[in-house]
Amino acid sequence: MIASLRGKYIYSDTTAVVVECGGVGYKCFVTKNMLYRLPEKNSEIFLYTHLVVREDAMDLYGFSDLEELNAFKLITSVNGVGAKIGIAILSEFTADKLMLAIASNDAKTLTAAAGVGIKLAQRIVLELKDKVGAVEISDNSDIKAVASANSNSSASEAIEALVSLGYTKGEASLAVARLEGNLPTDELIKQALKSLARGI
Repeated sequence: MIASLRGKYIYSDTTAVVVECGGVGYKCFVTKNMLYRLPEKNSEIFLYTHLVVREDAMDLYGFSDLEELNAFKLITSVNGVGAKIGIAILSEFTADKLMLAIASNDAKTLTAAAGVGIKLAQRIVLELKDKVGAVEISDNSDIKAVASANSNSSASEAIEALVSLGYTKGEASLAVARLEGNLPTDELIKQALKSLARGI
């Protein structure tokens, strides 16, 4: 297993980069976010990698950090989500935003990724909503709070009310999750609206 690469960035196209290590060029498929952050050509680059072995190919996927790699491994564990769909999803969302969407049961948001229809998005949420808290990401405490809020009846009602006002389920869930869980629904809505207006 090739776990990481450190070498010279020599080439990229719309889907991959080539990193030269010890005279060998390794082609790594990467997210669009990674392509936007590439250094100058011939500069040193470091990637965490994941090797996918199929009957007809051995493909290497590269990631800028462990959060993105862990999110890729989690998302591709879902039946019907291959490596290409995993890369498409992580091209659309950061690892934090992806985990937040899953924790808040926000399947609709996931359909923004190329190749992800509503049925696949619903399957991703269904299969992963109980696993996202275990993924090491920077906003892990928020993800756990969102998962908890979605299981609280007052919080769930407040979240649905905020969604009906035009907020995404992820935004609404995070705003409510950061409040005291024992507040009545109308107070949760009022305080969540204040924090959303402040951009928190």
